[in-house]
Amino acid sequence: MQNLPAVAVLAALCLPAAAAEMRSEYTDIDFEKSCSAFAPSDETGDFVNVVCPGWRGYPVIFYEGDLRESIFYGFPPSGADPVWESFSAFNSAGPKIEWRIEVDGAKQVPIAAIQRWLVNSDPEDSDKKTEVLVVEKVGQIGVGDGCTIGLVVASGNPKANETARKIADEQAHDFACGADERVVVSGDVALPEFDRQEN
Repeated sequence: MQNLPAVAVLAALCLPAAAAEMRSEYTDIDFEKSCSAFAPSDETGDFVNVVCPGWRGYPVIFYEGDLRESIFYGFPPSGADPVWESFSAFNSAGPKIEWRIEVDGAKQVPIAAIQRWLVNSDPEDSDKKTEVLVVEKVGQIGVGDGCTIGLVVASGNPKANETARKIADEQAHDFACGADERVVVSGDVALPEFDRQEN
């Protein structure tokens, strides 16, 4: 067998590993058919928190309070509820979730989720809403580190979906929930106020 020159061997060792492929897959939320209630969201019991199936066994957990929603994608931290994250104004999330899937050979992992929210932008007009794409880091088994990593105003923004995917792909891996500052993209339409309430 012919020996390779040392320079060639070193060059081969220094080649970067092939980047994992990123792709999108979609799931729909159907509260009546596929979701299960697990706890009341307030003392009256008028609203309930629910868990719904997401992508290939990854759950989607909806928390509701005072006409506002907080959503956790994936597996929450063991022994603790996820941190409440939501818009200050009344809001609701749309039924479709875009999952950003990292594909590395046979391994496929959803690293981020993107969902369109409708946020009340006028306290005196409940029909006036701003659309926002919320980009979330997906909580992984045994880690549970999931949170909002980006907010993209979709109203009046034809490139909102493309921008949200870029944020998901670039930020989800290394984003430190509770420490790193989320990416915010708005244009002519202002981003509604968004809060994270630490436990």
